[in-house]
Amino acid sequence: MDTRDVFDTSYFPYCNGALFCEGVSLEKLADEYKTPLYVTSRNSLVGQYRAFEQAFSELDHFTCFSVKANFNIHVIKALADEGCGCDVNSGGELYRALQAGVSPEKIIMAGVGKTASDIEYALRTGILMLKAESLSELRLINEIAVRSGLAARVGIRVNPNVTAETHPYITTGDSKEKFGIDETDLGEVFTLLRGMNGVELTAIDMHIGSQIFDRDFYQAAAEKLLDVLAAARSAGFDIRYFDIGGGFPVTYEPQKPAPPVEYFASILVPLLEKTGTTVIFEPGRFIAANSTVLLTRVIYRKHNHTGKEFVIVDAGMTELIRPALYQSHHEIVPLRQHGSTMVADIVGPVCESGDFFARARTIDAVNEGELLAIFSAGAYCSVMSSNYNGRLRPAEVMVDGERATLIRKRDTYEQLVQNEMF
Repeated sequence: MDTRDVFDTSYFPYCNGALFCEGVSLEKLADEYKTPLYVTSRNSLVGQYRAFEQAFSELDHFTCFSVKANFNIHVIKALADEGCGCDVNSGGELYRALQAGVSPEKIIMAGVGKTASDIEYALRTGILMLKAESLSELRLINEIAVRSGLAARVGIRVNPNVTAETHPYITTGDSKEKFGIDETDLGEVFTLLRGMNGVELTAIDMHIGSQIFDRDFYQAAAEKLLDVLAAARSAGFDIRYFDIGGGFPVTYEPQKPAPPVEYFASILVPLLEKTGTTVIFEPGRFIAANSTVLLTRVIYRKHNHTGKEFVIVDAGMTELIRPALYQSHHEIVPLRQHGSTMVADIVGPVCESGDFFARARTIDAVNEGELLAIFSAGAYCSVMSSNYNGRLRPAEVMVDGERATLIRKRDTYEQLVQNEMF
């Protein structure tokens, strides 16, 4: 498989038959830091952010990286150095953003189940806003703000009841899902807000899901949110931010290429530039997904009586759970190009039948001991990793040109039990 079919080879090129990340040999990194290993191209990460900014440059906007996609503080810092803000979903993600040097005024907090401690931490820190997703949450924010003597800037996340065509686990904008305040409850929300002393409504917000390929879904949801904006202003609220979330797609496989971000900008910019607000975007996957590969080594090859071939590697669902969780496709290529192919299941060592990266995939005929790169591992991979089966979370490396930097050490056995020792 030629990565040219899927990815920009300026970041992950084959050079003399060997796969590189920018100017660094991936074989060298695997030998130095062992496998499994996440390797991130800093220039891919920053390049995607810049492409997004360019697409929406005509619009008064502010981009907040969705930290849930990849919360490594070095990833966050690389984007913060470009002027990017952060969208966080918990006190832990807020702490990570702050440790990465992001200014509180560039941080927004979402989350359908924010705890009192999350809310208090966000208010004490002085972030740009909290996004409320229920009437009960609004009451709690107000209570904490009044008790603490702090002003709580709040946005309302509205559920626009738009069902986008994507995987059911990553659709978030229809009435069947847990997210946001139903659009039919807005009258009650506005009445509640008028009676609150600790809360200032500054934003209207939505998020319809992830991997949205059709811009018509964005248009439909944005038009609904424009109606909410008009209603909020008619009710006397000064709305300064109009947050349409993220969800912009990326390519995971050549058979389903994602449209360029300009495809979405061409319909959204004319629609949103008349709002008289600063538009907030929350891309995560779009920026990070294709910036990273997961390196893994083939431990064994075997076949059964039916002729089925298995390639067993040292990475598993503990490092990249998306195929097991979402039936997601990830391109898999050898670090050394081959001339022959085979059809095999590529599976991990975890004690679960769902521990696989590909089923009946045509791949290069790799042998035991060889290295593979699993692409599109920059979003919802390391952040969803676990110590299941007592496995050690991998190291992470960031490459910038010809320089490679360790940005997360591999777990140790001692760390597996450190919180259980007294």
